[in-house]
Amino acid sequence: MGKDNTVNKSKTTVFYEGIEELVRMKIQGYIQDLLNEEIEEFLGRNRYERKEELVDGNSGYYNGYGKPRRVSMKTGTIEVRRPRLRNLEERFESRILPLFKRRTKEVGELLPELYLQGLAGGDFELALRGLLGEGAPLSSGSIQRLKAKWEAEYDTWRKTDLNEVELIYMWADGLYVKAGIEKDKAALLVIIGAGRDGKKRLLAVESGYRESKESWGNVLRSLRERGLKAPRLTIADGNLGLWGALAQVYPESKEQRCWNHKIVNVLGRLPKRVQSQAREYLCKMPYSETRADCERLKAHFNTLFGKAYPKAMEILENDWDRMVTFYEFPKEHWGHLRTTNIIESPFASVRLRTNAAKRYKKVSNAVALIWKVLLIAEKRFRKLNAPNLMAEVYEGVKYVNGIRYTENKEAA
Repeated sequence: MGKDNTVNKSKTTVFYEGIEELVRMKIQGYIQDLLNEEIEEFLGRNRYERKEELVDGNSGYYNGYGKPRRVSMKTGTIEVRRPRLRNLEERFESRILPLFKRRTKEVGELLPELYLQGLAGGDFELALRGLLGEGAPLSSGSIQRLKAKWEAEYDTWRKTDLNEVELIYMWADGLYVKAGIEKDKAALLVIIGAGRDGKKRLLAVESGYRESKESWGNVLRSLRERGLKAPRLTIADGNLGLWGALAQVYPESKEQRCWNHKIVNVLGRLPKRVQSQAREYLCKMPYSETRADCERLKAHFNTLFGKAYPKAMEILENDWDRMVTFYEFPKEHWGHLRTTNIIESPFASVRLRTNAAKRYKKVSNAVALIWKVLLIAEKRFRKLNAPNLMAEVYEGVKYVNGIRYTENKEAA
């Protein structure tokens, strides 16, 4: 009895260890059968039927099989042979395995995913070999072709018509990367927007010079020329270039500065021994229930630190009206409006890729690459909370301290 159990366990182990190969072989046979069936459907007869016996049907005929072709799938690399045809009245194009396709769509999407998540060139090919098998049809130029393809796709994307976009919120921020022959880092200016449906989408990824007013102006004017109407609210850091450009291009948009950036700037003017206490007060401010409560906390902060550290208090006071604009919008949306985290989060993926790379030879290479990373990140963007309220904001419904404002006609 014990011996039989040992034998069965051994057989099970052998089967388990070979299950990947078994699945690939089954898929390989299935794809080969599909190719044969596709040919039979095209000719109007099976491969063994004589064409002279048919009243209707294609005059072409089988002529064996072509050389084995490797096709990469997520389950590994399989090998199939395409049936050959002769004497055709019309060109045959396989829908199952197009002539020059050597990988499935899913694997095609996997290639940029691997590269963009931080794999360098050598590691990239090594990882693919491990995933797809030693027989995977890869060449040394795979990455270069991907880059060229991304640049072409990016050029098309940045000209997309935006007339139909009903923009409610817009987040803007800059990212610096090593690109070009200049010593300075290149600024990549990024804008993400949210529309009436609550979905976030990438709107702009452009190169600029040090986030200047002129650079941001070029980005915003390009969006306007493509039909993008002014957002109800723009969220960004304290960069004066962006606010100056916004006032010129979209003056009707309300403005909200990022609290994360403000807190970091204030703490930078305080000695380390008081930063912990100061941070506690600073972090409570944007989570106050009303604007008045927020300003009371600011006054208390001034009492504690203002006299000893006037520079810190000056930074906190600076541009205060832009810090509390979010109170004029639905409370359910405040978590999205207090900071530029919506952009900062996908920037983490960008930095993973750019940190793995050396200095980019051309700024255009960096822009297309980072655009692709952000476009992949866009697939994982969460909808805004309470998307049902987006339409109200778009229509201009008034909110006070996050609550929809209803005028008391009796009191009037």
